[in-house]
Amino acid sequence: MTAASPRLPVPPEFAQALRELGLADAEPLTGEPLTGGVSSDIWRIDTPRGPLAAKRALAKLRVAADWRAPIERNRYEARWMEVAAAASPGSVPRVLGQHPALGVLVMAYLSPQDHRLWKHALRDGDGFPEAASETARAVGRVLVRIHAYAAARPALAAEFATDAIFHDIRLEPYLLATARRHPALAAPLARLVEVTGTTRRTLVHGDVSPKNILLGPTGPVLLDAECAWWGDPAFDLAFCLNHLLLKCLWRPASRDALLAAFAALADTYLAGVDWESRGELEQRAAALLPGLLLARVDGKSPVEYLTDEAQRDAVRRAARPLIEQPPPTLAAVRAAWQKELAR
Repeated sequence: MTAASPRLPVPPEFAQALRELGLADAEPLTGEPLTGGVSSDIWRIDTPRGPLAAKRALAKLRVAADWRAPIERNRYEARWMEVAAAASPGSVPRVLGQHPALGVLVMAYLSPQDHRLWKHALRDGDGFPEAASETARAVGRVLVRIHAYAAARPALAAEFATDAIFHDIRLEPYLLATARRHPALAAPLARLVEVTGTTRRTLVHGDVSPKNILLGPTGPVLLDAECAWWGDPAFDLAFCLNHLLLKCLWRPASRDALLAAFAALADTYLAGVDWESRGELEQRAAALLPGLLLARVDGKSPVEYLTDEAQRDAVRRAARPLIEQPPPTLAAVRAAWQKELAR
């Protein structure tokens, strides 16, 4: 997220929330709206204690398609962050408060001088190839640590009764919307929705993407857990790996480094799985990944950087046969994608 304009009056909902949470006094508040998200209004807000970050979920997301989601997801995001902070200290911004009635979540502000967005690092090729794989391994360690921590505490499931929210903002706009564009794939995509939606193992972030990961002084920091859900951890793994595949088209010169990062993240994550069979989790992730790949060109949330139809066709050629005949491993998905890139 980057600052869009300096020192503007803060929207009244944000100002009221901060005051009622005891994080600001009665003086007028100013700040900067932050860009980078489609699902929330996000502000850096100046207070006597220093800058804070606050976000408020939108009922209608900022995308071309008609995509709506319940605004109470903000409350579950705060809960996810608290669990993640206990599981992996430093891996999320510190939660300062959450106002349920106004739907405002307030967090510590992380300065961009010390926290670089992973998406930007991948775009700019920072320190490739070693840094890409090193960061991927760090992301894999943080993610599996959170999943393992929550899986060992099944009572947490009662705090994340968000099946409907997850369906509305992940399964429907990604997989079911894609099935409407590809009727021949409707049955296998529906099976992915069924398997994913009924697998309940641990606490899932739901949007583990380079655009939601800051590279901080002590490691990766995960943002934007609006999709928090007690469900299938394979979704988080596949969702993040999908972005590394897609970015091979965005940065062709870095394809080898990105594919190596894919392997580094997958291997590191799977090595830490201790709550279920690693093979079974990998198989679910490998089956889901091609569906997510196709969804990012033909679902409700296409990636903005694949603007060329030839690039989108490459995704379709690689994804379709893998959806029809699900691969058994993530390495098989990587190999099929590498073969497509070599065409």
